[in-house]
Amino acid sequence: MLTLLKNLKIFTPYYIGKKDILIANGKIELIEDNLVVPFSKVLDLNGKIAVPGFIDAHVHIIGGGGEGGFQTRTPEITIEELVDSGITTVIGCLGTDDVTRSMEDLYAKSKQLDELGITSFIYTGSYSVPVKTIMGDIKKDLVLIDKVIGVGEIAISDHRSSQPTLEEIKRIVAQARVGGLISKKAGVVNFHVGNGKNGIDYLFEIAENTEIPIYHMYPTHVGRSKELFHRAIEFAKKGGFIDLTASESVVDYLEISINEGIIDNLTMTSDGHGSLPKFDENGRLIKLDVASTTVLFESVKKAVERGLKFEEVIKTITINPAKVLKLNSKGRIEKETDGDIVVLDENLKIEKVIARGKLLKEVQS
Repeated sequence: MLTLLKNLKIFTPYYIGKKDILIANGKIELIEDNLVVPFSKVLDLNGKIAVPGFIDAHVHIIGGGGEGGFQTRTPEITIEELVDSGITTVIGCLGTDDVTRSMEDLYAKSKQLDELGITSFIYTGSYSVPVKTIMGDIKKDLVLIDKVIGVGEIAISDHRSSQPTLEEIKRIVAQARVGGLISKKAGVVNFHVGNGKNGIDYLFEIAENTEIPIYHMYPTHVGRSKELFHRAIEFAKKGGFIDLTASESVVDYLEISINEGIIDNLTMTSDGHGSLPKFDENGRLIKLDVASTTVLFESVKKAVERGLKFEEVIKTITINPAKVLKLNSKGRIEKETDGDIVVLDENLKIEKVIARGKLLKEVQS
């Protein structure tokens, strides 16, 4: 099937001007001026903005939560919520609860989302150490299971973690690296970083005192405090990738990242359908909300309203996660990449979502 998108202001994520895009069999085939293609379906976008489909690298696609008992289990995500949020690639994970949630269920949900039109991958594991895998081994999961691209979210510096030792974390990262090499996948370990005083100290230890490259460690929630974020900046300056959880307060950290020159090593994720628990000083649950994926692009818009450059901020949910996760056909609008495109109006409102060349969302202007 041929689809011709005409008259778009294209951000690849870098702005390249007003052009047309031809999508064939789910791939971008041409990006040129004034294309005329016989037998194609033509969509004239009249100067709308085109950006790469969003990559959300940390979503609880089968739900999460449970820190306040069974009534605080969060629901699984729907394809509609993801598409409405502009997300065309999603990475699913388990969190605190790996008892009533399973890797098998996570895998099945990932396959379902693929069949419904977007692209989905998963991390093997959860907060817990030893890591709960499908095949009993991190390397086997990475090498033999198509959907598994890394490990996570392993909890460190958190009262809900398994209190893993440095040696245990080293072995997890080492297994992820080797599994990634054999399978030609990213082999990253996505670390949930809590409020604990040690922060990401283990990750610095591994980067500085082993032969494992720093880019195999991918800490998330690094905007939890100013102190943690400043350590995360150091980590990024050494070549690591760090992840911010999208929220109303994230704009300050995005601005700092641009000023510190580490925006290319920063991603932003929604933590969608994970729980947002609040604990008192004694570790007792006070309140629990459910995270939404809509906050991902809303945070981008808030950053632009602050005056941050759109090209810089949009990288955090497109090309940057594609780099850290080795998703070479994602995160860019270029020839031979996947036909994942989000069309925005002049106010950055999502109007159309195209995933693998198929129109999944359309809002009439």
